[in-house]
Amino acid sequence: MQIERELLKGVLPLAVLKLLNRRAMYGYELVTEVAKQSADVLRLGQSTLYPLLYNLESQGLIEGKWQAADNGRDRKYYHLTDKGKKRLERDLSQWEALVRGMSQLVAGPAQGRWADAGI
Repeated sequence: MQIERELLKGVLPLAVLKLLNRRAMYGYELVTEVAKQSADVLRLGQSTLYPLLYNLESQGLIEGKWQAADNGRDRKYYHLTDKGKKRLERDLSQWEALVRGMSQLVAGPAQGRWADAGI
């Protein structure tokens, strides 16, 4: 299922922060992990990922550090800062409240005039 871009705007930064809270990762690794960990619901292209990483970095939520990979090429590994950990905690709390609310709205019992209309 292809998720609309507007719905992803707030979700992708949270997904990246959550993954980087587990361990430092480089760009392509983040692309593959976001897809893998979300069962391919969330997908990042490089044209989406790198502006997102630059934005998170400019806010001081993540830091990038160049390191040599096993193949000898340098890769920029990103990790969460203390500020990023605080933001992640706040955003996860908001996300959980949103999921609870939407779950209740979507799956909850029909009430009021909508129940009478069969909706």
